[in-house]
Amino acid sequence: MRTLSALVLGAAALGLVGSAAAQDTDDFAKKIVGKWKVTETKTDAPVGMLVEFTKDGKLTLSATVEGKEHKAEGTYSVEKDRLKYKLRLADRTVEETEAIKKLTDDVLELEDKDKKGTTLRREK
Repeated sequence: MRTLSALVLGAAALGLVGSAAAQDTDDFAKKIVGKWKVTETKTDAPVGMLVEFTKDGKLTLSATVEGKEHKAEGTYSVEKDRLKYKLRLADRTVEETEAIKKLTDDVLELEDKDKKGTTLRREK
């Protein structure tokens, strides 16, 4: 159950509440598509967790915690500097809206409703 909680909290760290005012947020929906790896976090998301955003709005999270592989799937959408997602877990569904603080070709920075940040790097 701790692992599931870590994935849920990790997911919450993915949608962030913030502002990317200096960036052109209209391109965020296209730029976010791809595979990302959590490299830093102030949340319970495990460092090393892989996140994949597909162009058709699907979201996949995977992480190895205590030697066990865990996955969660769902959907997402990007509206300006907001990442909205819905994840299906074994015992519940989680819906969050979070802010995109920064999105470049290689770095995605998110901030949750508690102002805790997560940095992801694009996997090549």
